[in-house]
Amino acid sequence: MFKDDEVEVISFENVPLERDCFLMSEIFMEEFDDALHKMLSGEECNPYEVGYVSPVAVRAVNANSLDLSWYPNTHTRFHEVSITLPRDVVKVCVECWQYDIKPYVFVDHEWLEELHLREYSVFALVDAIGVKEEIRDNSLTKEKLIELRERIDQLAEEEKDISFISLADSLILKSHWDVGYFHKGIECSYNPERLLFVFKKIEAIYQDVLGLPVYAVLTQGGNEYTGEGLLHISKSQNHICLNSLGIPFAELLAIESAAKKAIKSGTHPPMQLYIDEQFYHSLRFKFEFEKNEKPKNSYSGIMKVFQPNYFYATCDDLIENLDDREGEH
Repeated sequence: MFKDDEVEVISFENVPLERDCFLMSEIFMEEFDDALHKMLSGEECNPYEVGYVSPVAVRAVNANSLDLSWYPNTHTRFHEVSITLPRDVVKVCVECWQYDIKPYVFVDHEWLEELHLREYSVFALVDAIGVKEEIRDNSLTKEKLIELRERIDQLAEEEKDISFISLADSLILKSHWDVGYFHKGIECSYNPERLLFVFKKIEAIYQDVLGLPVYAVLTQGGNEYTGEGLLHISKSQNHICLNSLGIPFAELLAIESAAKKAIKSGTHPPMQLYIDEQFYHSLRFKFEFEKNEKPKNSYSGIMKVFQPNYFYATCDDLIENLDDREGEH
């Protein structure tokens, strides 16, 4: 297979970095090879019409894996998700640069299906500003905190597919979404814009009950508990599992820490939202909104192989510039 002289078979260690590539199921290898051969033999045949692909870019080659940026949606938004491709599921990588055939990485079919079928999550950390002063002034009464808890309960009733973990002066939010998989009849449910509107509701609650402003950190990531609920609560009611690895929350804290240092040093002013760049770029903005020109700052990513950034902005500014076609929120 792939014996034509113009077809280059690329070793795992030499998979090209920072280039547009495609993941394709191993079940299409023979058909793709046949299409390539026909094209190279002068027959009218287009290898790009074989099967279906998942666009990716390889960011790093490790001993037993590849770090990839996967683009599950480039039609209605720019959506990038960081994933890891295990070495043992890679079958072969080929390209035919003379005919502008990009690198194809053929992988285990079940692994590729699982990539599309697994759930992913968006995460937010919301924190109140000025709590220390309120404590010193003895203004955070039990009555206020109970009212705050009840208002968050009401919001959770409205937003049933978002989990709310509260610590009175702060909140952790988590929501699941599906990539979408046409061949299994699964529609994409990714709607990061919704969290902006939920944040506005949280902001109003904290201002109304405690008289305090809030800020939020937003990011996204994989969900290792596919098929499970947003939360696990034990029968004894004294164990709560967020059904997630700690990495996304470490990312939230890393962004928050970088933002606090930047504010203290005068690098940028305090802001309402600090958003991981993958989450930010996936938002559907109006065409004329120059999102790449908006202010950003770097932070130390936990699992990122490149220097990540967060964007900072007011929630109203982002909402004002969302594409109207996004529909209901």
